[in-house]
Amino acid sequence: MNNSIHRVNHEIKQRRLQVLRVTDLTPRMRRITLGGPELTGFVSLGSDDHIKLLFGVTAAEQAAIDARQSGRDGGARPTMREYTPRRYDLSSGELDIDFVLHGDGPASTWAAQAEPGQVLNIAGPRASLVVPDIFDSYLLIGDETAIPAIARRLHELPAGRRVLALIQIADDQERQPLPSQAEVEVIWVQRDKQDLLAVISELPLPEGELYSWVALEKSLTRQAKTLLLEKGVHEDALKAAAYWRADGSTDDE
Repeated sequence: MNNSIHRVNHEIKQRRLQVLRVTDLTPRMRRITLGGPELTGFVSLGSDDHIKLLFGVTAAEQAAIDARQSGRDGGARPTMREYTPRRYDLSSGELDIDFVLHGDGPASTWAAQAEPGQVLNIAGPRASLVVPDIFDSYLLIGDETAIPAIARRLHELPAGRRVLALIQIADDQERQPLPSQAEVEVIWVQRDKQDLLAVISELPLPEGELYSWVALEKSLTRQAKTLLLEKGVHEDALKAAAYWRADGSTDDE
């Protein structure tokens, strides 16, 4: 058993899945439940894993997706976006992906019109960052895009752990239940009413051996990481990721 934070690589496979259910969690968050025989063998070991969603924005991109599905070189590169597998259950053949409906972009646009019976191609995850149960407490900081990863980690944590979660949202309607066996305190920060960085700077760190995790807009992630390091967070037990960029660009572009 590996009792340190470690990375596990996976075989990358493209999967063609069907929409089974569409559930609105909040006014701006929609859960799409996918399934189908090609989900067999899917593995995701880290609560903040990412899979790629493949969208055929043009006819050439859709042809490329179909070609890749059959093992051929599709030529054109499909439009891809990365999302966290919120929940997967191979016994029932289901995979949940939660989408923020922000009004633009291929993923949000697709999720807004998704209905049972439609098809979505996914690939990955390429790898998982496994955080074993070696910490007393957790500090989780994110916005709406990070809620699936935060919720999944909370669901997976055992009793006896302490968690402080700081989540930036548009308004109170975007609050979600975040069940956990751990002892959890959630601070919801409304974007237009509070300065997230100011809240972080005044935040008392949870006691004990601490694992910290940050996922925000790129510039906010960088500033939040700097604040946490100044507060004494250990860098080897801190993961800071840019989940989106204010200019709309992505790593796929």
